[in-house]
Amino acid sequence: MAAVLGLIIGVVLGVFVKPDIPIILQPYLPIMVVAALDALLGAARAYFERSFSDKVFVISFISNVVTATLLVFLGNQLGVGSQLQTAVIVVLGIRIFSNVSAIRRFIFKG
Repeated sequence: MAAVLGLIIGVVLGVFVKPDIPIILQPYLPIMVVAALDALLGAARAYFERSFSDKVFVISFISNVVTATLLVFLGNQLGVGSQLQTAVIVVLGIRIFSNVSAIRRFIFKG
């Protein structure tokens, strides 16, 4: 739970401090945010299902962000960056909505 709390504190600090993002990372930032959101909602779902693990969350968070970013980077190198970016967003979007749906079912019992 400390990892999730640290992530929330980091997001709040990022909103108020507004750090400068290096230009080389700017094209990948939206993908990183969506991948991080997927990991966060997966952790919330695991928490409600009573199977949450800090280690699994941290590994999932890092691997989601790195994998999604590398896929988009590879797509850019191959000249099909926008297609791979769209594919990553669609896959992560499906996972996000699946997790939100499971959380909703748990909260509202239906």
